[in-house]
Amino acid sequence: MASNEAQILFETLIQVLVAIFISPIYQGIFERVTAVIEGRKGPSILQPYYDIIKLLRKEVVISDNSSLLFVYSPYLVFSIYLLISFVIPVVYPEPILFTPTVDFLGGALLFSLASFLKIIGSLESGSNFVVLGVSRILSFNFLAEATLITVFFGVALITGTNNPYITLHYVSQNLSHYFQLDHIFISISFFMLWLFETGKLPVESSGLSEMGMIDDGILYEYSGKLLAILKWGSYIKQYLLGSVLLNVFIFPWFLQTGVLGSVADVAVMFGKWMLLITISVIINTTLAKLRLFKIQDYLAIAFLLSLLSLILTILLG
Repeated sequence: MASNEAQILFETLIQVLVAIFISPIYQGIFERVTAVIEGRKGPSILQPYYDIIKLLRKEVVISDNSSLLFVYSPYLVFSIYLLISFVIPVVYPEPILFTPTVDFLGGALLFSLASFLKIIGSLESGSNFVVLGVSRILSFNFLAEATLITVFFGVALITGTNNPYITLHYVSQNLSHYFQLDHIFISISFFMLWLFETGKLPVESSGLSEMGMIDDGILYEYSGKLLAILKWGSYIKQYLLGSVLLNVFIFPWFLQTGVLGSVADVAVMFGKWMLLITISVIINTTLAKLRLFKIQDYLAIAFLLSLLSLILTILLG
């Protein structure tokens, strides 16, 4: 019994530590590969780590108009993403510590809660620029959050369970389940949502203080440690959503079990992420830049695909 508990604890630590410390490198690889394809030298793949360390050393500047929620919301958002890493299959394919506490829908609600706290906290800065950024992101988020919840609800209907680990095995052990029309539609919907949530659509530009900014538009007033925590949290969110996309929807194979298997799964996930990064880089560099208002049309299609998957699941039984 003690050895089994120690094994579960080790597997849990592997998954959580990967989500915390390895997640920034995938953003660095994406930016580096994108720059090379565009003919630029580009930043180092370790640049996200350098940015986090630099910001952690800087002084935090807080406006006199800001409330305590502005100060503490980054810590709450980071904690929520950390909690999610305990309960969904982002590295290890078997249930780990705290997995029974949250199911798929609970995970979707936790993601929505983190987004809500991030927006409310930024509004407490009292900045007019942040208000503009929040109004912009809320014009998209009502469709994005609805799609996220609908996707996870649709997966529960397809597999008959809200347990993400059972869903992983359901899809990976039978190719007929993988190629079901409802699963294909919901996978496309979730992939489209992931592109939006992680800033991979060919429209967003975090380097410009203008309409190209979406998620970064609500970070104007943050600085120092608080900005570092928010950026770090965004890397973890990207990793969590992307790993669920890979392990449950589009590439649910090759994950190993056991103590040695949990270590091997780190390399397996790296290979899967290289595939996902390759696809997202191709999309980002080959498609023409979208106009900002077209994002609503894009998210509406993702939402309709998730609804269509629900309808097909019910009709097909």
